[in-house]
Amino acid sequence: MGYITLSREALIHNLDIIAQQVGTKDKIAVVLKDNAYGHGAVMIAEAAGAYGVKNAVVRTEAEAVEIEPFFDRILILADTSTYVNPKFSYAVNSLEEIGRFLPGTRVELKVDTGMHRNGVSPSDLAEAFEKMALRGLECVGMMSHLRSAETLSSEWFWQRRAFDSLKETARSLAASHGWNLRFHLSNSAGTFRSSECTDDMARVGIALYGCLEMDKGLETPPLKPVLSLWGKRIATRVLKKGERIGYNGIYEAATDEVVSTYDLGYANGLDRLASNRYTTPQGIALRGRISMDNAVFASDAEELLVFDNANGYARSVGTIGYEILACLDKSLERRWTK
Repeated sequence: MGYITLSREALIHNLDIIAQQVGTKDKIAVVLKDNAYGHGAVMIAEAAGAYGVKNAVVRTEAEAVEIEPFFDRILILADTSTYVNPKFSYAVNSLEEIGRFLPGTRVELKVDTGMHRNGVSPSDLAEAFEKMALRGLECVGMMSHLRSAETLSSEWFWQRRAFDSLKETARSLAASHGWNLRFHLSNSAGTFRSSECTDDMARVGIALYGCLEMDKGLETPPLKPVLSLWGKRIATRVLKKGERIGYNGIYEAATDEVVSTYDLGYANGLDRLASNRYTTPQGIALRGRISMDNAVFASDAEELLVFDNANGYARSVGTIGYEILACLDKSLERRWTK
């Protein structure tokens, strides 16, 4: 079956660049949610932990349990606690959510600084701290999320300013309950918008995987994509001139040509919109419509590199690399390159 290769050399290269940007490995929090953006959470966690990263970010408690052996602290973005683990902290995304956590749970308050997705209003800061204390929670951090750090606009600046303006008030409120907060705002793009990391950590996802894209006019660091997707040949045939291939016959051969079916399809994460329009990094055209478990390319190679940079595939279907990576079939074998 098709498979995924991961480059440890590229991952370490990216971590080196990120560590240099934030000043120390201790400020890196690797984002491993949704199977590490399709890369394989345990494999990436093991490598990042061996590098010296101490902090990770995931979406659910189950994801945190999976990678717990590799990190000192794990932030869980969108779940509530079923037990108290001193390594775990949970994002508080609303005032209402505070009552859903078990007493004794460590939490980090998310504040809405302009994305208007999750987080309490800055005007509700005092109420949030009081409710967390009454619930018996321990607040260990305050965070927010950038909405447009990768775009050339003023939005990154005013969100940064809004977050920084809340720190003193938050520290004072936390101190009244005996809590010590860590602060973090930057995602991957935000990490590279400033010459220094003024927060306690930066949450780095897409940059870790080497697929960060920034607007023209903003400096994009020389990161390397970590993941490549490969298909294995099922069958080869000579398509005669005028013959059509696949569902609805949307591709017609202009001349006799060799084509092969490979064992990947939209069930494995190949976006169907790439049908009859995508060309691999080696210049091999995808012929006809992608099926659930098959795709046809103008090749007879035993193994075919479908992409080695998710952003290129994403552009062919009008989406972003994040989506292509996150949709990759979890059952595909993932292996480190030698």
